[in-house]
Amino acid sequence: MRAFTLVLALIAAPAVAQESTVYTYDGSFDDATFGLESAIVGRGLVVDWISHVGEMLERTRADVGSDVVLFDNADIYMFCSATLSRKVMEADPANIAHCPYGVFVTEREGEVQVGYRNMPEGPMQDVQALLDDIAREAAGQ
Repeated sequence: MRAFTLVLALIAAPAVAQESTVYTYDGSFDDATFGLESAIVGRGLVVDWISHVGEMLERTRADVGSDVVLFDNADIYMFCSATLSRKVMEADPANIAHCPYGVFVTEREGEVQVGYRNMPEGPMQDVQALLDDIAREAAGQ
């Protein structure tokens, strides 16, 4: 039974690694966030909210008993597309669970990355294509 559990864990490992798509950015965190906001706004979309996850994790690090610094900087830009959201929710109203959409920028040990959470197969792949275009543009790829 133990070997079977190990095999299942190894099979599941690649799926976990595929939960997000990440691009390395050759520049500063501030330049990457500027590029991300420009990529979003340049498509006629509005940034609804910026989640300063890195600041929250650092601010609460001692409170939760940790001495691990996860990120030097980390923000998630949240936004939606009325046209695309309507399309995917008309296909399946449960797709509301994926809205708003988010693209993140992180900096860790001098490496800046831009990425997003992968969307499920089906109509949500249209959203993933948008997220990928935005992330690539922000990462200069």
